[in-house]
Amino acid sequence: MKKSLIALSLGTLGLGIAEFVMMGILPDVARSLSIDIARAGHFISAYAAGVCLGAPILLFARKMPPKRILEGLVGLMFLGNLCAFLSPGYYSLLLSRLLSGLPHGAYFGVASIVASKLADKGKSAEAVSIMIAGMTVANLFGVPLGTSLSHTISWRVPFLLVSAWSIAVFYCIWKWVPQVKGVEDTGFRGQFRFLKRPEPWLILGATALGNGGAFCWYSYISPLLTDVAGFRPASLSFLMVLAGFGMVVGNLASGKLSDRFEAARIGTLFQGLIGVVSLCLFFLSSHPALAVLLMCAGTAGLFAVSAPEQLLIIRVAKGGEMLGAASVQMAFNLGNAIGAYAGGLVVNQDLRYPALMALPFCITGFSLFLVFYKKYSKKYA
Repeated sequence: MKKSLIALSLGTLGLGIAEFVMMGILPDVARSLSIDIARAGHFISAYAAGVCLGAPILLFARKMPPKRILEGLVGLMFLGNLCAFLSPGYYSLLLSRLLSGLPHGAYFGVASIVASKLADKGKSAEAVSIMIAGMTVANLFGVPLGTSLSHTISWRVPFLLVSAWSIAVFYCIWKWVPQVKGVEDTGFRGQFRFLKRPEPWLILGATALGNGGAFCWYSYISPLLTDVAGFRPASLSFLMVLAGFGMVVGNLASGKLSDRFEAARIGTLFQGLIGVVSLCLFFLSSHPALAVLLMCAGTAGLFAVSAPEQLLIIRVAKGGEMLGAASVQMAFNLGNAIGAYAGGLVVNQDLRYPALMALPFCITGFSLFLVFYKKYSKKYA
């Protein structure tokens, strides 16, 4: 495996811990700040909002070498998580989470372009999936570690861990990632021309709504596992490892399948899986073994759609590839924010209700992906 792709994946690993660790430490943060679970869910939404606000950074950095952009974004990751570690209360942590999210979408946008340029012929989807793999490994090891540190020391420690990791990521990108040619500069307005066609909107809509359905329930997976499935809080770290394992398997399998078959077909299939899992969780989450199995299937589906979405948006966003690639992460995290908010509306009534709330999102996301697959996929194969 190329060191350059490993360096890119180390960055997504740090971003993955920063984004998803909040779901594992949510009860600890809520108790520490004397707020309820629903209000603590705003920290998840704040990070997602930061992703959406940060992606347009690329409009002003489009003339810079991609490697330099990546290094700057890693510096911003360091700053945002350090602020989260030092936050004294609810509003300062909310602002810090917003700041932490700013480099996320932009990093994915640039790293996707770099990974595809560094890929061997016919292996572009696999290269992008390796870059994304850092985020899945974050959920396999980083988030459980952060959850454990939160339980044993403080919920602040995981954010300090990400800040320290950012320094290592900066070094690896500086050392291992070669200078690659940036995308063609089509001017400020030219970056938006691809949005005049329906294809990118179908992908972005499927990403926001389909993944938003998963986040309706995954945002509140910790209390669901403890209060509904009956697991002890001490077992959450191990359960988060299993969720991360599902993400790793789903992402890597999807990358290989997308190179072998049509990326749109693979994305559509896994988008449908997320909806089936959500429905089954509502009915079966009180059974411990089934709850864990469904959680793993859901996280596998959540990241199995990532490589196809990232690859397809680059193909349909000619002239605005970096903005397009970053827009997928905007859509992903917009779905994260909407899903966490929608799930929070009903989570205090019954911890199973967020899984039911997910269904309209999942069905709509699947339908949009299906339309793209049936109508446009051959054009971008």
